[in-house]
Amino acid sequence: MSATLLSGCSLLSSDDGDGRRTVTVWLMKSSASDDFLKRFTEDFEKTHSDLDLDIRIQEWTGIGEKVQTALKSDGGAEQPDVIEVGNTQVPQYAEGGKLEDLTLESMRDWGIRDWLPGLAEPGEYMSQQFGIPWYAANRVIIYRKDLFKEAGITSPPRTREEWITATEKLNQGGAQGIYLAGQDWYTLSGFIWDEGGELATGSGGAWTGALDSEEALRGMEFYQRLQKLGNGPVDADEEHPPQSGVFAKGRVAQIISVPGLATTILRENPDLKDKLGFFPVPGKTADKPGAVFTGGSDLVVPQNTDNRDGAIAVIEALAGSKWNTELARTMNYVPNKKSLAADVAGEEGVEAMAAGAAQGRATPSTPRWGAVEGDNPIKAYMTKVLNGADAQTSAKEASRRVTELLDPNTR
Repeated sequence: MSATLLSGCSLLSSDDGDGRRTVTVWLMKSSASDDFLKRFTEDFEKTHSDLDLDIRIQEWTGIGEKVQTALKSDGGAEQPDVIEVGNTQVPQYAEGGKLEDLTLESMRDWGIRDWLPGLAEPGEYMSQQFGIPWYAANRVIIYRKDLFKEAGITSPPRTREEWITATEKLNQGGAQGIYLAGQDWYTLSGFIWDEGGELATGSGGAWTGALDSEEALRGMEFYQRLQKLGNGPVDADEEHPPQSGVFAKGRVAQIISVPGLATTILRENPDLKDKLGFFPVPGKTADKPGAVFTGGSDLVVPQNTDNRDGAIAVIEALAGSKWNTELARTMNYVPNKKSLAADVAGEEGVEAMAAGAAQGRATPSTPRWGAVEGDNPIKAYMTKVLNGADAQTSAKEASRRVTELLDPNTR
């Protein structure tokens, strides 16, 4: 029996008393369209004669506390059996044994070796797989084709040095070569990973800030070179002011963002229609794109579910090739497996994103990383260096603070 959309906030199915069991699924607002969910529900209930779906749409605001409450509950009709969570949130929910271990299914049935690393790695906690990759979105370069043509650049750069050279040419005649805010730490993370560095390193459950390693410092050095080829503020991130508005209203040749931001740009400046292009963040060599932070969602199963088999069936369907590819096509996402990238070919922004996703990474897999993002010494470090402070000294200070936040006992 198919679920129906009620009040714009939940998809519910009634119990017809024939012994079918209901699987309650929490998905986040705007992760999937109503039409996609309707088609998925109809197909799932048709192919699973003993299961009904109750898909309930959640708001991101306040979701962390709501999920934690659900994970501690004693069950009941409102208890979710499957929850969509941000990929970097999995460790904080897995801590304390509150999620089902899905390692066996991942290795045996779900093709764990083909998953995008930026989704799969943060879904692992203490060597067990708790989060199952659902969809990904990562940063690419959104660029002005007309400004590239004016500068005599006939094709997007494929290496970092080509990128610097092209951006120098673009940064002339009243145009900004690139608008890069000084505190865009997600972009910095990619440059650090490309150099072989890390934001923090873990051993035996203990984590240490690593921004002062030689590799991480090289990543910061490249960020400096690129950031100065435009007028991005050194003391703010990409949302202050929103870079979409800066790009839409000025002669800005490039920004680093998810492709979906192009929709906002065109809404603010329709004259840019047919003038926007996309390419992956260039890598150190032309054979592969640069590393990028992979955002997106994983699916988890609460340990207190009373319908584990039904939950497994839902994840197998949502994360399986058929519906995962359909979701990517519908929502302009990257599918959860590298082998599915060809199935979303044909749309320039998604193709660029999928190419970069193969080099995707995520923040350190520790439940305490949220404290780092809340305090964010990485942003302060970046501003200091871009204002002329010694990079190594500033990196050591930031690394010390990251260590303190990851281990409150370290003072």
